[in-house]
Amino acid sequence: MRVRIQKLDSGAFLPEYAHGPHEDAGMDLRALADASLEPGVARTVPTGIAIELPPGFEAQVRPRSGLALRHSITLPNAPATIDPGYRGEIKVILLNLGREAYAVKRGDKIAQLVIARYEQVEWEEGELNSTRRGSGGFGSSGR
Repeated sequence: MRVRIQKLDSGAFLPEYAHGPHEDAGMDLRALADASLEPGVARTVPTGIAIELPPGFEAQVRPRSGLALRHSITLPNAPATIDPGYRGEIKVILLNLGREAYAVKRGDKIAQLVIARYEQVEWEEGELNSTRRGSGGFGSSGR
């Protein structure tokens, strides 16, 4: 599938698969500029790119496992959804859950971008069929 992408800044980096398109589901998103992430404070980091998704597709922005494990950096709204009608810059909301400030440098991999198909639904109001699980949730299956 081909997706149109626009660099909004000449220094922007195109998302890319680290190990190739047949091994990775997500493409790395890179920071357009340096940023300091203070502990406990969410901050948007620009990527300098915009995309044009076809109808029926979304882009999901997800945390990078290495940043989470080594530096406690995550995305508070993960996965973030980019709708097919959005044409603005992709900005990544990063949150530092660590105890010290974390410096993002221009070109750092800050998140992953996954393109996914979705279906829209029409609601049909009525009684629900019963299941063995029923309304059990929040740990109902045990430890």
